[in-house]
Amino acid sequence: MKNRSKLPLAILLLALLGAAFFYAYRTAVPGKADLNEIRARVLPKLAGELDSFGLALGGDLFIRIFKAEKELEIWGVEIESGTFRKFKTYPICTYSGGLGPKEREGDFQSPEGFYDVTKDRLNPNSNYHLAFNIGYPNAYDQALGRTGSFIMVHGACISIGCFAMGNEGIEEIYLLAEASLNAGQAAIPVHIFPFRMTDENMKAHEGDQWNNFWLNLKEGYDLFELTGQPPTIEPQGEVYTFSGRI
Repeated sequence: MKNRSKLPLAILLLALLGAAFFYAYRTAVPGKADLNEIRARVLPKLAGELDSFGLALGGDLFIRIFKAEKELEIWGVEIESGTFRKFKTYPICTYSGGLGPKEREGDFQSPEGFYDVTKDRLNPNSNYHLAFNIGYPNAYDQALGRTGSFIMVHGACISIGCFAMGNEGIEEIYLLAEASLNAGQAAIPVHIFPFRMTDENMKAHEGDQWNNFWLNLKEGYDLFELTGQPPTIEPQGEVYTFSGRI
């Protein structure tokens, strides 16, 4: 009788383990996506959440990534005020390397700097569920002789230079970007920082070899924090320069 009483518990445990494995597989394992199925499943929920923030699906977006905190922020433009408001912060499942910029192809390092996503950089056929290319190397990187290619924000939880968001995270992020680009936003800014560039964090890293580079990135970070608008960014040789708004 005792063995029989343990049988339902064993079945329940196996069922829970199976469900946990399925969730982990769906969230983190590479594989191509069915974009139409994802749109049908995710867009209604996403549109409702945006509406509760006073944002609209297809409105202009701004993306910030923080390596140390392993966070990706999505900002959208409020319908009434026309100012940017943070919509969501998504956890980054993993990225490659440590703090500091990407310098060369094959260095297994994720970049830092100011990039963007255009419509032609969306990849619904990615082997990592869904993906978009951030445009590394940009003009600044090229001026420094930096090399690399196909640096993505994508699904799954594997990275060789990219930012892997897990499959559920990338579904929302990709659909938001797709909607904005289809609605007419020419390019979605993607600003990638080593950490949140507070004075306290800068002081903690002031002896780092990349300190001067990070001080330059902080100019762009501070402008957005001050104005609420992503700054216009132009590389001038080996320095980023900033002005106005998008």
